[in-house]
Amino acid sequence: MKGIGNWLVKHSKLRPDRLALVYNEKRFTYSELNERVNRLSNALISIGVRKGDRVNVLLFNTNEILESMFACAKIGAIFVPINFRLSVEEVLYIVNDSRSYHFIYDVRMKSLVDELRLKESSLLEYIHVGSNPSEKDSVYEDLIANASNEEHDYDIRLDDVQMMMYTSGTTGRTKGAMLTHGNTQWNAINMIQSIPVDSMDITLSVARLFHIGGMSVFTTPLMYKGATIILEDLFDPSRVLQKIHDERITCLFLVPAMWQALTNVEGFEAYDISSLRFAVSGGAPCPITVIEFFQERGIPFYEGFGLTETAPFVSILDKENTIRKNGSVGKEPIHTNVRIVDPTDRDLPPGQVGELIVNGPNVMAGYWNKPEETKQAIKNGWFYTGDLAKFDSEGFIYIVDRKKDMIITGGENVYPIEIEQVLYRHPNIKEAAVLGYPDDKWGESIKAVIALKDISKPLNVHDLEEFLNGKIARFKFPKQVEIVEALPRNATGKILKTVLRQRV
Repeated sequence: MKGIGNWLVKHSKLRPDRLALVYNEKRFTYSELNERVNRLSNALISIGVRKGDRVNVLLFNTNEILESMFACAKIGAIFVPINFRLSVEEVLYIVNDSRSYHFIYDVRMKSLVDELRLKESSLLEYIHVGSNPSEKDSVYEDLIANASNEEHDYDIRLDDVQMMMYTSGTTGRTKGAMLTHGNTQWNAINMIQSIPVDSMDITLSVARLFHIGGMSVFTTPLMYKGATIILEDLFDPSRVLQKIHDERITCLFLVPAMWQALTNVEGFEAYDISSLRFAVSGGAPCPITVIEFFQERGIPFYEGFGLTETAPFVSILDKENTIRKNGSVGKEPIHTNVRIVDPTDRDLPPGQVGELIVNGPNVMAGYWNKPEETKQAIKNGWFYTGDLAKFDSEGFIYIVDRKKDMIITGGENVYPIEIEQVLYRHPNIKEAAVLGYPDDKWGESIKAVIALKDISKPLNVHDLEEFLNGKIARFKFPKQVEIVEALPRNATGKILKTVLRQRV
Protein backbone atom coordinates (compact mmCIF):
# COMPACT_ATOMS: atom_id res chain seq x y z
CA MET A 1 0.00 0.00 0.00
CA LYS A 2 1.51 3.31 -1.08
CA GLY A 3 -1.44 5.66 -0.61
CA ILE A 4 -2.24 7.89 2.34
CA GLY A 5 -3.84 4.97 4.21
CA ASN A 6 -0.29 3.81 4.84
CA TRP A 7 0.30 6.87 7.05
CA LEU A 8 -1.88 5.32 9.75
CA VAL A 9 -0.22 1.93 9.37
CA LYS A 10 3.19 3.50 9.96
CA HIS A 11 2.13 5.75 12.85
CA SER A 12 0.34 2.88 14.59
CA LYS A 13 3.74 1.13 14.70
CA LEU A 14 6.02 4.12 15.28
CA ARG A 15 3.89 6.01 17.81
CA PRO A 16 0.93 3.76 18.74
CA ASP A 17 0.10 5.67 21.93
CA ARG A 18 0.36 9.15 20.44
CA LEU A 19 -3.00 10.96 20.53
CA ALA A 20 -4.30 11.21 16.96
CA LEU A 21 -7.87 12.51 17.05
CA VAL A 22 -10.04 14.25 19.64
CA TYR A 23 -13.73 15.00 19.12
CA ASN A 24 -15.57 16.13 22.25
CA GLU A 25 -15.17 13.30 24.77
CA LYS A 26 -13.79 10.83 22.19
CA ARG A 27 -9.99 10.50 22.09
CA PHE A 28 -8.18 8.04 19.80
CA THR A 29 -4.51 7.12 19.68
CA TYR A 30 -2.91 6.29 16.33
CA SER A 31 -3.21 2.60 17.16
CA GLU A 32 -6.90 2.92 18.00
CA LEU A 33 -7.59 5.09 14.97
CA ASN A 34 -5.87 2.65 12.63
CA GLU A 35 -7.97 -0.19 14.02
CA ARG A 36 -11.23 1.74 13.54
CA VAL A 37 -10.22 2.64 9.99
CA ASN A 38 -9.36 -1.00 9.21
CA ARG A 39 -12.73 -2.14 10.51
CA LEU A 40 -14.56 0.53 8.53
CA SER A 41 -12.67 -0.26 5.33
CA ASN A 42 -13.50 -3.96 5.69
CA ALA A 43 -17.14 -3.06 6.40
CA LEU A 44 -17.26 -0.93 3.25
CA ILE A 45 -15.95 -3.87 1.23
CA SER A 46 -18.65 -6.10 2.75
CA ILE A 47 -21.42 -3.77 1.52
CA GLY A 48 -20.02 -3.59 -1.99
CA VAL A 49 -17.54 -0.70 -2.12
CA ARG A 50 -14.76 -1.41 -4.61
CA LYS A 51 -11.61 0.34 -5.77
CA GLY A 52 -12.49 3.44 -7.77
CA ASP A 53 -16.03 3.70 -6.34
CA ARG A 54 -17.03 7.14 -5.11
CA VAL A 55 -18.28 7.31 -1.52
CA ASN A 56 -20.28 10.44 -0.66
CA VAL A 57 -20.08 11.77 2.89
CA LEU A 58 -22.30 14.45 4.43
CA LEU A 59 -20.54 14.90 7.75
CA PHE A 60 -19.40 17.59 10.16
CA ASN A 61 -15.89 17.97 11.60
CA THR A 62 -16.10 14.76 13.62
CA ASN A 63 -13.89 11.69 13.86
CA GLU A 64 -16.17 9.92 11.36
CA ILE A 65 -15.22 12.20 8.46
CA LEU A 66 -11.49 11.46 8.81
CA GLU A 67 -12.11 7.76 9.50
CA SER A 68 -14.20 7.61 6.32
CA MET A 69 -11.51 9.33 4.28
CA PHE A 70 -8.75 6.98 5.44
CA ALA A 71 -10.99 3.90 5.12
CA CYS A 72 -11.67 4.82 1.49
CA ALA A 73 -7.96 5.46 0.97
CA LYS A 74 -6.99 2.00 2.24
CA ILE A 75 -9.24 0.20 -0.26
CA GLY A 76 -8.79 2.59 -3.19
CA ALA A 77 -12.29 4.07 -3.05
CA ILE A 78 -12.70 7.81 -3.73
CA PHE A 79 -13.78 9.98 -0.83
CA VAL A 80 -16.31 12.69 -1.83
CA PRO A 81 -17.07 15.14 1.01
CA ILE A 82 -20.21 17.25 0.54
CA ASN A 83 -20.92 20.69 1.94
CA PHE A 84 -23.63 20.22 4.60
CA ARG A 85 -24.99 23.71 3.89
CA LEU A 86 -26.13 22.79 0.38
CA SER A 87 -29.76 22.35 -0.61
CA VAL A 88 -31.12 18.89 -1.36
CA GLU A 89 -31.00 19.65 -5.11
CA GLU A 90 -27.35 20.68 -4.88
CA VAL A 91 -26.51 17.51 -2.93
CA LEU A 92 -28.42 15.44 -5.47
CA TYR A 93 -26.36 17.00 -8.28
CA ILE A 94 -23.10 15.93 -6.62
CA VAL A 95 -24.43 12.44 -5.87
CA ASN A 96 -25.46 11.85 -9.46
CA ASP A 97 -22.51 13.66 -11.01
CA SER A 98 -20.09 11.54 -8.97
CA ARG A 99 -22.19 8.40 -9.67
CA SER A 100 -21.96 7.27 -6.07
CA TYR A 101 -23.64 4.17 -4.64
CA HIS A 102 -22.82 4.74 -0.96
CA PHE A 103 -23.68 7.72 1.23
CA ILE A 104 -22.47 8.31 4.81
CA TYR A 105 -24.35 11.01 6.70
CA ASP A 106 -24.66 12.61 10.14
CA VAL A 107 -27.93 12.34 12.07
CA ARG A 108 -28.12 16.14 12.04
CA MET A 109 -28.65 15.94 8.26
CA LYS A 110 -31.42 13.35 8.47
CA SER A 111 -34.21 15.64 7.23
CA LEU A 112 -32.23 16.54 4.09
CA VAL A 113 -31.32 12.89 3.52
CA ASP A 114 -34.97 11.85 3.87
CA GLU A 115 -35.75 14.32 1.07
CA LEU A 116 -32.85 12.94 -0.93
CA ARG A 117 -34.28 9.42 -0.71
CA LEU A 118 -37.36 10.60 -2.59
CA LYS A 119 -35.25 11.78 -5.54
CA GLU A 120 -33.97 9.64 -8.38
CA SER A 121 -30.30 9.02 -7.70
CA SER A 122 -27.50 6.48 -8.11
CA LEU A 123 -27.44 5.70 -4.37
CA LEU A 124 -27.92 2.12 -3.18
CA GLU A 125 -26.79 2.31 0.45
CA TYR A 126 -27.09 4.89 3.24
CA ILE A 127 -24.82 4.72 6.31
CA HIS A 128 -26.10 6.59 9.36
CA VAL A 129 -23.84 8.26 11.95
CA GLY A 130 -25.54 8.92 15.29
CA SER A 131 -28.73 7.86 17.03
CA ASN A 132 -32.18 6.98 15.63
CA PRO A 133 -31.20 5.68 12.18
CA SER A 134 -33.75 5.04 9.48
CA GLU A 135 -34.87 1.43 9.35
CA LYS A 136 -33.14 0.54 6.08
CA ASP A 137 -29.86 2.29 6.82
CA SER A 138 -26.60 0.70 7.84
CA VAL A 139 -25.37 2.02 11.19
CA TYR A 140 -21.82 3.36 11.20
CA GLU A 141 -20.77 2.10 14.64
CA ASP A 142 -22.39 -1.30 14.04
CA LEU A 143 -20.38 -1.68 10.83
CA ILE A 144 -17.17 -0.96 12.75
CA ALA A 145 -18.07 -3.23 15.66
CA ASN A 146 -18.87 -6.23 13.43
CA ALA A 147 -16.01 -5.94 10.93
CA SER A 148 -12.54 -7.45 10.92
CA ASN A 149 -9.43 -5.51 11.94
CA GLU A 150 -7.47 -7.21 9.17
CA GLU A 151 -4.90 -4.99 7.45
CA HIS A 152 -5.16 -5.60 3.70
CA ASP A 153 -2.24 -4.81 1.41
CA TYR A 154 -4.12 -3.30 -1.51
CA ASP A 155 -2.31 -2.04 -4.59
CA ILE A 156 -2.83 1.70 -4.10
CA ARG A 157 -0.59 4.00 -6.12
CA LEU A 158 0.16 7.68 -5.59
CA ASP A 159 -1.46 8.53 -8.94
CA ASP A 160 -4.75 6.87 -7.95
CA VAL A 161 -7.55 9.34 -7.20
CA GLN A 162 -7.96 9.61 -3.42
CA MET A 163 -10.52 12.39 -3.01
CA MET A 164 -12.94 14.35 -5.14
CA MET A 165 -13.68 17.82 -3.84
CA TYR A 166 -16.37 19.82 -5.53
CA THR A 167 -15.34 23.41 -6.17
CA SER A 168 -17.43 26.06 -4.47
CA GLY A 169 -19.32 26.92 -7.65
CA THR A 170 -19.08 30.70 -7.23
CA THR A 171 -18.38 31.03 -10.96
CA GLY A 172 -20.80 28.43 -12.29
CA ARG A 173 -21.82 24.77 -11.94
CA THR A 174 -19.69 23.02 -9.33
CA LYS A 175 -17.03 20.60 -10.63
CA GLY A 176 -15.38 17.63 -8.96
CA ALA A 177 -11.62 18.19 -8.68
CA MET A 178 -9.90 14.79 -8.70
CA LEU A 179 -7.09 14.82 -6.14
CA THR A 180 -4.75 11.85 -6.05
CA HIS A 181 -3.00 10.20 -3.12
CA GLY A 182 0.14 11.85 -4.45
CA ASN A 183 -1.51 15.28 -4.48
CA THR A 184 -2.44 14.94 -0.81
CA GLN A 185 0.96 13.54 0.17
CA TRP A 186 3.00 16.13 -1.75
CA ASN A 187 0.84 18.90 -0.32
CA ALA A 188 1.71 17.61 3.17
CA ILE A 189 5.41 17.53 2.27
CA ASN A 190 5.23 21.07 0.90
CA MET A 191 3.54 22.26 4.09
CA ILE A 192 6.03 20.75 6.51
CA GLN A 193 8.90 22.04 4.38
CA SER A 194 7.50 25.57 4.61
CA ILE A 195 6.03 25.76 8.13
CA PRO A 196 7.86 24.40 11.21
CA VAL A 197 5.32 21.76 12.25
CA ASP A 198 6.42 18.65 14.14
CA SER A 199 4.86 15.48 15.53
CA MET A 200 4.23 17.11 18.92
CA ASP A 201 2.02 19.83 17.44
CA ILE A 202 -1.69 20.05 18.20
CA THR A 203 -4.05 21.76 15.78
CA LEU A 204 -7.72 22.66 16.01
CA SER A 205 -9.59 21.66 12.86
CA VAL A 206 -12.63 23.93 12.91
CA ALA A 207 -12.47 25.17 9.31
CA ARG A 208 -14.83 22.83 7.51
CA LEU A 209 -13.29 19.60 6.28
CA PHE A 210 -15.44 19.40 3.16
CA HIS A 211 -13.31 22.34 1.99
CA ILE A 212 -9.70 21.89 0.87
CA GLY A 213 -8.43 24.49 3.33
CA GLY A 214 -9.92 22.80 6.36
CA MET A 215 -8.84 19.36 5.20
CA SER A 216 -5.39 20.00 3.80
CA VAL A 217 -3.76 23.08 5.31
CA PHE A 218 -3.08 21.52 8.71
CA THR A 219 -5.33 18.45 9.14
CA THR A 220 -3.79 16.03 6.64
CA PRO A 221 -0.22 17.42 6.86
CA LEU A 222 -0.24 16.98 10.64
CA MET A 223 -1.61 13.44 10.28
CA TYR A 224 1.20 12.74 7.82
CA LYS A 225 3.55 13.99 10.54
CA GLY A 226 1.87 11.95 13.31
CA ALA A 227 0.62 14.95 15.30
CA THR A 228 -2.72 15.54 17.09
CA ILE A 229 -5.95 16.82 15.54
CA ILE A 230 -8.64 18.37 17.77
CA LEU A 231 -11.93 18.41 15.86
CA GLU A 232 -14.57 21.08 16.34
CA ASP A 233 -17.75 20.63 14.33
CA LEU A 234 -19.20 24.16 14.43
CA PHE A 235 -17.43 27.50 14.53
CA ASP A 236 -18.04 29.64 17.58
CA PRO A 237 -15.34 32.32 18.15
CA SER A 238 -15.47 32.20 21.97
CA ARG A 239 -15.40 28.41 21.97
CA VAL A 240 -12.39 28.41 19.63
CA LEU A 241 -10.48 30.67 22.00
CA GLN A 242 -11.45 28.43 24.92
CA LYS A 243 -10.30 25.33 23.00
CA ILE A 244 -6.93 26.95 22.31
CA HIS A 245 -6.57 27.45 26.05
CA ASP A 246 -7.91 24.04 27.16
CA GLU A 247 -6.15 21.84 24.59
CA ARG A 248 -3.00 23.99 24.31
CA ILE A 249 -3.38 24.33 20.56
CA THR A 250 -0.02 25.08 18.91
CA CYS A 251 -1.07 25.88 15.33
CA LEU A 252 -4.31 27.01 13.78
CA PHE A 253 -5.71 27.54 10.28
CA LEU A 254 -8.78 29.69 9.75
CA VAL A 255 -10.27 31.57 6.82
CA PRO A 256 -10.20 35.38 7.14
CA ALA A 257 -13.82 35.73 8.25
CA MET A 258 -13.07 33.38 11.16
CA TRP A 259 -9.89 35.21 12.17
CA GLN A 260 -11.81 38.47 12.08
CA ALA A 261 -14.56 36.98 14.25
CA LEU A 262 -11.95 36.05 16.88
CA THR A 263 -10.76 39.66 17.05
CA ASN A 264 -14.32 40.76 17.81
CA VAL A 265 -14.81 38.44 20.81
CA GLU A 266 -15.62 40.46 23.90
CA GLY A 267 -12.97 39.92 26.55
CA PHE A 268 -10.46 38.49 24.06
CA GLU A 269 -7.55 39.29 26.39
CA ALA A 270 -8.96 37.00 29.09
CA TYR A 271 -8.22 33.91 26.96
CA ASP A 272 -4.74 32.37 27.19
CA ILE A 273 -3.64 31.70 23.61
CA SER A 274 0.08 31.71 24.38
CA SER A 275 0.41 28.07 23.29
CA LEU A 276 -0.06 29.15 19.63
CA ARG A 277 3.30 28.89 17.89
CA PHE A 278 1.90 30.22 14.61
CA ALA A 279 -1.31 30.98 12.76
CA VAL A 280 -2.22 30.57 9.08
CA SER A 281 -4.91 32.32 7.06
CA GLY A 282 -6.08 31.31 3.61
CA GLY A 283 -9.08 30.91 1.34
CA ALA A 284 -9.38 34.65 0.66
CA PRO A 285 -7.30 37.77 1.26
CA CYS A 286 -7.03 38.48 4.99
CA PRO A 287 -7.63 42.08 6.05
CA ILE A 288 -4.35 43.68 7.06
CA THR A 289 -5.90 44.88 10.31
CA VAL A 290 -6.57 41.28 11.35
CA ILE A 291 -2.98 40.21 10.66
CA GLU A 292 -1.72 43.18 12.67
CA PHE A 293 -4.04 42.27 15.56
CA PHE A 294 -2.35 38.89 16.03
CA GLN A 295 1.16 40.11 15.28
CA GLU A 296 0.80 42.65 18.08
CA ARG A 297 0.04 39.76 20.44
CA GLY A 298 3.23 37.94 19.54
CA ILE A 299 1.67 35.25 17.33
CA PRO A 300 3.59 34.66 14.07
CA PHE A 301 1.07 34.95 11.26
CA TYR A 302 1.46 33.24 7.89
CA GLU A 303 -0.75 34.03 4.92
CA GLY A 304 -1.16 31.25 2.39
CA PHE A 305 -2.67 30.99 -1.04
CA GLY A 306 -4.06 27.90 -2.69
CA LEU A 307 -6.93 26.33 -4.60
CA THR A 308 -8.92 23.13 -4.48
CA GLU A 309 -7.28 22.10 -7.74
CA THR A 310 -3.77 22.40 -6.27
CA ALA A 311 -4.49 20.40 -3.11
CA PRO A 312 -4.25 23.42 -2.11
CA PHE A 313 -0.73 24.76 -1.42
CA VAL A 314 0.54 27.28 -4.01
CA SER A 315 2.43 29.81 -1.89
CA ILE A 316 2.94 31.09 1.63
CA LEU A 317 4.23 34.29 3.17
CA ASP A 318 6.53 33.29 6.01
CA LYS A 319 6.60 34.94 9.42
CA GLU A 320 9.93 36.64 8.73
CA ASN A 321 8.37 38.63 5.89
CA THR A 322 4.81 39.13 7.11
CA ILE A 323 5.42 42.73 8.13
CA ARG A 324 7.93 43.64 5.42
CA LYS A 325 5.84 42.15 2.60
CA ASN A 326 2.33 42.81 3.87
CA GLY A 327 -0.18 42.12 1.09
CA SER A 328 1.93 39.40 -0.55
CA VAL A 329 1.08 35.69 -0.46
CA GLY A 330 4.78 34.89 -0.38
CA LYS A 331 6.63 32.38 -2.52
CA GLU A 332 5.93 28.89 -3.79
CA PRO A 333 7.08 25.84 -1.78
CA ILE A 334 9.97 23.65 -2.83
CA HIS A 335 7.97 21.09 -4.84
CA THR A 336 5.70 23.55 -6.69
CA ASN A 337 6.46 25.86 -9.61
CA VAL A 338 4.69 29.14 -10.32
CA ARG A 339 4.68 31.41 -13.37
CA ILE A 340 2.86 34.64 -14.21
CA VAL A 341 2.02 34.85 -17.90
CA ASP A 342 0.30 37.09 -20.44
CA PRO A 343 -2.53 35.83 -22.72
CA THR A 344 0.09 34.34 -25.10
CA ASP A 345 1.74 32.38 -22.25
CA ARG A 346 4.77 34.65 -22.23
CA ASP A 347 6.41 35.02 -18.81
CA LEU A 348 6.01 38.52 -17.45
CA PRO A 349 8.71 40.51 -15.66
CA PRO A 350 8.35 41.73 -12.06
CA GLY A 351 5.66 44.38 -11.61
CA GLN A 352 3.51 43.30 -14.57
CA VAL A 353 0.14 41.69 -13.93
CA GLY A 354 -0.78 38.41 -15.60
CA GLU A 355 -2.41 35.06 -14.91
CA LEU A 356 -0.88 32.85 -12.23
CA ILE A 357 -0.25 29.28 -13.40
CA VAL A 358 0.95 26.36 -11.28
CA ASN A 359 2.87 23.15 -11.94
CA GLY A 360 3.87 20.37 -9.57
CA PRO A 361 2.87 17.06 -7.97
CA ASN A 362 0.10 18.85 -6.08
CA VAL A 363 -1.87 19.73 -9.25
CA MET A 364 -5.09 17.73 -9.59
CA ALA A 365 -5.60 14.92 -12.10
CA GLY A 366 -8.49 16.87 -13.67
CA TYR A 367 -12.21 17.53 -13.29
CA TRP A 368 -14.39 14.45 -12.89
CA ASN A 369 -16.17 13.54 -16.11
CA LYS A 370 -15.42 16.97 -17.64
CA PRO A 371 -12.67 16.52 -20.25
CA GLU A 372 -13.22 19.89 -21.95
CA GLU A 373 -13.03 21.86 -18.70
CA THR A 374 -9.92 19.85 -17.76
CA LYS A 375 -8.31 20.66 -21.10
CA GLN A 376 -8.97 24.37 -20.61
CA ALA A 377 -7.64 24.35 -17.03
CA ILE A 378 -4.52 22.18 -17.45
CA LYS A 379 -2.21 22.81 -20.40
CA ASN A 380 1.15 21.08 -20.74
CA GLY A 381 1.07 20.21 -17.05
CA TRP A 382 0.33 23.78 -15.92
CA PHE A 383 -2.88 24.64 -14.07
CA TYR A 384 -4.35 27.99 -15.09
CA THR A 385 -5.75 29.45 -11.89
CA GLY A 386 -7.77 32.37 -13.25
CA ASP A 387 -6.05 34.59 -10.68
CA LEU A 388 -4.30 37.79 -11.68
CA ALA A 389 -0.96 38.25 -9.94
CA LYS A 390 2.45 39.86 -10.15
CA PHE A 391 5.96 39.25 -8.83
CA ASP A 392 7.90 41.94 -7.08
CA SER A 393 11.65 42.40 -7.62
CA GLU A 394 12.40 39.79 -4.92
CA GLY A 395 10.11 37.12 -6.35
CA PHE A 396 7.26 37.56 -3.86
CA ILE A 397 3.81 36.90 -5.31
CA TYR A 398 0.97 39.42 -5.03
CA ILE A 399 -2.52 38.24 -5.92
CA VAL A 400 -4.11 41.21 -7.62
CA ASP A 401 -7.58 39.73 -8.13
CA ARG A 402 -9.61 37.15 -9.96
CA LYS A 403 -9.60 37.71 -13.72
CA LYS A 404 -13.39 37.89 -13.62
CA ASP A 405 -13.34 40.48 -10.82
CA MET A 406 -11.08 43.02 -12.53
CA ILE A 407 -12.83 46.32 -13.32
CA ILE A 408 -11.96 48.34 -16.42
CA THR A 409 -12.99 51.95 -15.94
CA GLY A 410 -12.03 54.62 -18.47
CA GLY A 411 -9.42 52.25 -19.91
CA GLU A 412 -7.76 51.71 -16.52
CA ASN A 413 -7.50 48.27 -14.92
CA VAL A 414 -8.72 48.38 -11.32
CA TYR A 415 -8.28 45.46 -8.95
CA PRO A 416 -10.97 45.38 -6.21
CA ILE A 417 -8.72 43.73 -3.61
CA GLU A 418 -6.49 46.81 -3.56
CA ILE A 419 -9.42 49.08 -2.67
CA GLU A 420 -10.88 46.56 -0.22
CA GLN A 421 -7.67 46.32 1.78
CA VAL A 422 -7.64 50.11 2.23
CA LEU A 423 -11.33 50.18 3.16
CA TYR A 424 -10.71 47.62 5.91
CA ARG A 425 -8.54 50.22 7.64
CA HIS A 426 -11.55 52.49 8.13
CA PRO A 427 -12.48 52.40 11.83
CA ASN A 428 -16.17 51.79 11.12
CA ILE A 429 -15.93 49.23 8.30
CA LYS A 430 -16.39 45.62 9.33
CA GLU A 431 -16.61 44.05 5.84
CA ALA A 432 -16.13 45.42 2.33
CA ALA A 433 -16.53 44.18 -1.23
CA VAL A 434 -15.78 46.19 -4.36
CA LEU A 435 -17.21 45.43 -7.78
CA GLY A 436 -17.89 47.08 -11.12
CA TYR A 437 -21.18 48.14 -12.62
CA PRO A 438 -22.02 49.27 -16.19
CA ASP A 439 -21.38 52.94 -16.94
CA ASP A 440 -22.16 54.54 -20.33
CA LYS A 441 -19.32 57.02 -20.01
CA TRP A 442 -16.53 54.97 -18.41
CA GLY A 443 -17.49 51.42 -19.44
CA GLU A 444 -17.57 50.41 -15.79
CA SER A 445 -17.68 52.35 -12.54
CA ILE A 446 -16.84 51.19 -9.03
CA LYS A 447 -19.23 50.29 -6.24
CA ALA A 448 -18.41 49.47 -2.62
CA VAL A 449 -20.70 47.22 -0.61
CA ILE A 450 -19.99 47.69 3.08
CA ALA A 451 -21.05 46.27 6.43
CA LEU A 452 -20.51 48.64 9.34
CA LYS A 453 -19.27 48.06 12.87
CA ASP A 454 -21.59 50.79 14.19
CA ILE A 455 -24.75 51.23 12.08
CA SER A 456 -25.59 54.48 13.88
CA LYS A 457 -22.67 56.09 12.00
CA PRO A 458 -23.49 55.61 8.30
CA LEU A 459 -21.00 56.22 5.49
CA ASN A 460 -21.64 57.75 2.07
CA VAL A 461 -19.59 58.28 -1.09
CA HIS A 462 -18.25 61.62 0.16
CA ASP A 463 -17.12 60.02 3.45
CA LEU A 464 -15.24 57.32 1.56
CA GLU A 465 -13.62 59.84 -0.78
CA GLU A 466 -12.28 61.74 2.23
CA PHE A 467 -10.94 58.54 3.76
CA LEU A 468 -9.39 57.22 0.54
CA ASN A 469 -7.85 60.52 -0.53
CA GLY A 470 -4.10 60.13 -0.75
CA LYS A 471 -4.25 56.38 -0.16
CA ILE A 472 -5.20 55.25 -3.68
CA ALA A 473 -5.59 56.94 -7.07
CA ARG A 474 -8.82 58.91 -7.52
CA PHE A 475 -9.97 56.82 -10.51
CA LYS A 476 -10.21 53.92 -8.04
CA PHE A 477 -12.67 55.75 -5.77
CA PRO A 478 -16.12 54.09 -5.52
CA LYS A 479 -18.87 56.09 -7.23
CA GLN A 480 -21.58 54.18 -5.35
CA VAL A 481 -21.81 52.88 -1.80
CA GLU A 482 -24.31 50.34 -0.47
CA ILE A 483 -24.57 49.63 3.25
CA VAL A 484 -25.63 46.08 4.16
CA GLU A 485 -25.97 44.18 7.42
CA ALA A 486 -23.54 41.47 6.27
CA LEU A 487 -21.87 40.41 3.04
CA PRO A 488 -23.01 37.11 1.48
CA ARG A 489 -20.42 34.36 1.87
CA ASN A 490 -20.14 30.74 0.88
CA ALA A 491 -19.34 27.96 3.35
CA THR A 492 -15.60 28.58 3.07
CA GLY A 493 -15.89 32.26 3.98
CA LYS A 494 -15.41 33.67 0.49
CA ILE A 495 -17.54 36.70 -0.32
CA LEU A 496 -20.04 35.81 -3.03
CA LYS A 497 -19.52 38.60 -5.52
CA THR A 498 -21.77 36.77 -7.98
CA VAL A 499 -24.67 37.43 -5.59
CA LEU A 500 -23.69 41.09 -5.25
CA ARG A 501 -23.40 41.46 -9.05
CA GLN A 502 -26.89 40.01 -9.51
CA ARG A 503 -28.21 42.73 -7.21
CA VAL A 504 -26.36 45.38 -9.21
